[in-house]
Amino acid sequence: MLRALERVERAGQAMSGYKFDKLKILVVDDNQHMRKLVVTILQAFGTIHISESPTGEHAWNNLREVNPDVIFLDWQMQGMSGIDFVKLVRTSPTSPHPFVPIIMLTGHTHVDHVRLARDAGVNEFLAKPVSVKAILSRLLSVIEYPRPFVRTKAYFGPCRRRRGGDEYRGPERRNVIEETALDDIPYNEKQDRRHV
Repeated sequence: MLRALERVERAGQAMSGYKFDKLKILVVDDNQHMRKLVVTILQAFGTIHISESPTGEHAWNNLREVNPDVIFLDWQMQGMSGIDFVKLVRTSPTSPHPFVPIIMLTGHTHVDHVRLARDAGVNEFLAKPVSVKAILSRLLSVIEYPRPFVRTKAYFGPCRRRRGGDEYRGPERRNVIEETALDDIPYNEKQDRRHV
C-alpha cells in the first residue's frame, strides 16, 4: 500500500508540476470511508494540511480556524446539505472566506444537479466514484484557472461561464469582482462594494 501511495504522489507531482505540501484543504463528507479515500489521495499528492469535517455544521463552525485554500464537499449529508453549506459560505455576512474554491463531490450527476451546484456557487463538480486523476484534475483547475467572482441580485460566486466570450452586453451584464481588489477594504465597505 505504501509503495502504491508513493507512486501516486510521484505521478501527481509529475503530472502537475506542483508540490501541494503548503496547501490547506478541508474535506467535508458524512461518510467516513469517502472522507478517508479523498484524504488518502490528497496525502498521496503530498498535501499535509488536511482537515476533516463529518457534517456541514461542523465545517461551518471550524471554517475560520481551518482557513482552507480549497474545500472538497459532499452534496448529500445529514443536517446541512452541501448546497446549503456552499450558499452559507458564499453569502453569509459572517462567512470568513466567501472566495474559497469549493469542489462538490456527489453521486447526483444529472444535468439539473450540476446546474444547481453551479448556481449555488460551486467552483468544480466531481462525480462519485472519484478517481485519483479526477481529483487531481479538479484541484489543478481551481489552482491554475481560478474564475473571477461575480455578484448579481440572485447570485454570488465564481463566474458560471466556461466559454471565453463576452457576447452579452445588455442592461443586466454582470460586473466582475476581483478578490484582490477587495482584500484591502474594511469588511463593512466590502459588503457595499460587492453589491455591484
